[in-house]
Amino acid sequence: MDVKTEVLGMINDLFLEDVSDMMDEDLFDAGVLDSMGTVELVLEIEDKFNIKVPVSEMGRDDWNTANKIIEGIKELQNA
Repeated sequence: MDVKTEVLGMINDLFLEDVSDMMDEDLFDAGVLDSMGTVELVLEIEDKFNIKVPVSEMGRDDWNTANKIIEGIKELQNA
């Protein structure tokens, strides 16, 4: 599976939200993510993709949309 499919599945599993039609929408403003949800999602991402997400990468404006999360994962995989 590709990163996009995996991330959309994680968000759906964790938050019971299908965000596939809102890839560039702010997930905090939409009520999908909050601070605790972000921690849960990061832990899932780190486990699934075998990467470490630095705290400095987790600013609200850095990973606030599904597309930004996907791109952030890809960057960390290539680092």
